[in-house]
Amino acid sequence: MTYFDFNSASEQTSFDPIPKGTLVRVRMTIRPGGFDDASQGWTGGYATRNDNTGSVYLNCEFVVMEGEFARRKMWSLIGLHSPKGPEWANMGRTFVKAILNSARGVHPGDNSPAAQNARRISGFSDLDGIEFLGKVDWEKDQNGQDKSVIKAAVTPDHKDYAAVMSAVRQPTHSVPATTHAQATGRAPVPGRPSWAQ
Repeated sequence: MTYFDFNSASEQTSFDPIPKGTLVRVRMTIRPGGFDDASQGWTGGYATRNDNTGSVYLNCEFVVMEGEFARRKMWSLIGLHSPKGPEWANMGRTFVKAILNSARGVHPGDNSPAAQNARRISGFSDLDGIEFLGKVDWEKDQNGQDKSVIKAAVTPDHKDYAAVMSAVRQPTHSVPATTHAQATGRAPVPGRPSWAQ
């Protein structure tokens, strides 16, 4: 048998979309688009710009970390700028805030200094590899077929947050200690993430 005889190859596996509304712990990675705008603080080549529309976004991949749908991947965009107005960028900022609340275990209504610090990042690199609890939704792909996407993060005020996130490890992406010290005027406490000081 030669490599070029494919009769013995395994059959392709097809997946139905993950059911809408399913809560899944995901790791988000950003697929770099090479677009920077230093005036906005967008550096490192993480952002992508659509040359046809002028919109700027983060092109994100979400991998399910555990459970029935472990290793399944979904893709969504996080809006940074649209020539049509601020709505898309505002939706993107709302999503990122919810991601930080979810990943760092911060209640949306908590406005303590520690909670505010947890909602600060030094750049897009802090979001690359972040793990949080996401809610699956559906949208149509280019062929009109349903596909699973992540467009919302589930925060600690949700009734199922604690149960699903109980095995979450200490976040690997935290606000740098210098940011904490600058924000609070206090030295960081060893062994604690700077945003939780």
